[in-house]
Amino acid sequence: MSRPLHRLLMPALVALLLPWGALHAEDAAPVASDPALEARVQKLGEELRCLVCQNQNIADSHADLALDLKKQLREQIAAGRTDDEIKTYMVERYGDFVLYRPPLKATTVLLWAGPFVLLGAVAFALLRRLRTRAARAAAANTLSADEHARARALLNGEEKQV
Repeated sequence: MSRPLHRLLMPALVALLLPWGALHAEDAAPVASDPALEARVQKLGEELRCLVCQNQNIADSHADLALDLKKQLREQIAAGRTDDEIKTYMVERYGDFVLYRPPLKATTVLLWAGPFVLLGAVAFALLRRLRTRAARAAAANTLSADEHARARALLNGEEKQV
């Protein structure tokens, strides 16, 4: 009995590709050896926005930039800096947008008020459109004097032949 060629080549192909996969596997993200330090990195990471994902904090993001920022957090904590000093450093380097809760000031007022302004503009546009549509429907349903007279006659049981 002869085996099909693909059944013979498959184990050889797997044996060749296994070492290649091991060579190209990425290292796990570095984690601080001290659990207290890692907990502080996690807490700070939840307060900083991933600049790649933008809707995710760096603690939850797996983007390369987020991993680099977490590495910077570990280095800053190891250097003895306080949480406020680290946040100040990040803001100086990346701007107020890096903070998940940026301070309310002239340069960040759009971040705070933007969603409300947008919601108000959409609500205004929707109400205006609904009013216009209602006015058009009312104008289309308005009866002329002859149509009113005919309708009244029909309701009273008097049928006029027109």
